[in-house]
Amino acid sequence: MNAYAWLLSSSFGSIRDIGWTLHYATPLIFTGLAVAVAFRCGLLNIGAEGQLYMAAFATAWVGITLGGTSVAGESWAWTSLPSFLLVPLCVLAAVLVGGFWGAIPGFLKARFGSHEVINTIMLNFIAIALVSYLTQYHYKNPGPILETPPVGEAATIPRLNEIFGFISPDVPLNIAFFIALLMCVLVYIFLWKTKWGYELRAVGENPSAAEYGGISPKKQIVLAMTISGALAGMVAIGEVMGTRYNYYHDFSAQWGFLGIAVALLGRNHPLGVLIAAIFFGVLLRGEIFVDAFTRYVSKDLGFVLQAIMILFVACFQRYTRR
Repeated sequence: MNAYAWLLSSSFGSIRDIGWTLHYATPLIFTGLAVAVAFRCGLLNIGAEGQLYMAAFATAWVGITLGGTSVAGESWAWTSLPSFLLVPLCVLAAVLVGGFWGAIPGFLKARFGSHEVINTIMLNFIAIALVSYLTQYHYKNPGPILETPPVGEAATIPRLNEIFGFISPDVPLNIAFFIALLMCVLVYIFLWKTKWGYELRAVGENPSAAEYGGISPKKQIVLAMTISGALAGMVAIGEVMGTRYNYYHDFSAQWGFLGIAVALLGRNHPLGVLIAAIFFGVLLRGEIFVDAFTRYVSKDLGFVLQAIMILFVACFQRYTRR
């Protein structure tokens, strides 16, 4: 019981703790939505990890080259744009590059019938290797760490402690959290209130029936994977523009893969994804304190609870389909 007390108190015990919990949850909202959209079309996007890596590097590249970045007297920038231009360009880079990397397995699935699971797994390796190469040999910040120089100040987004004075200065939660909430609303509207969302879900339920009704499964597959990749790429907004202010190798705590668990736990619904992401944020925040302040319980408690919850959801879905 002491372990569970630490798990909850470290996540909700103060405004600072809540801020950290929501910070951990923010990237999982994006990746959970990404996987959920693909699931709704009958696809399994295991490539969110590669998509967010590509988007993060692209965001950093735009923020560096157009943000007036200079390190040790050496200029890395082509020009220096004002914030009202550079921030939207960085966000656009994250969305477009993530969407493009997601569209590749979608096109391969639609055109050649190759399985999206295999394609996305392979593209994860390609993405991480590619951005590592570009960082190491073309955009490496001086020093032993594999990272880019910082983006220009005009490419950053505010942290919530800069807006709300009651939030502790050491909490990196930024406005990407509100963007994630907005994406939950927009994904819900898209999937359940638009023609395109209906067609996408119809293909996911029964491709043959959807095609008989005049819907092109191939178009919906490419569309679903593109949107999925774009949502995964939006992780870069919070991480590159609001937390680290550069691209840092291995910056992701397996968010792309955890997004699969978040989507499953949230039953592929935006509201469920939001709740599941916060639940995972609690586990990620709390397991640190459980490991440090309890004697016989390690941080693996978080993994155990994740697995139990997913098993319960899977069993519930199996039971309700009977």
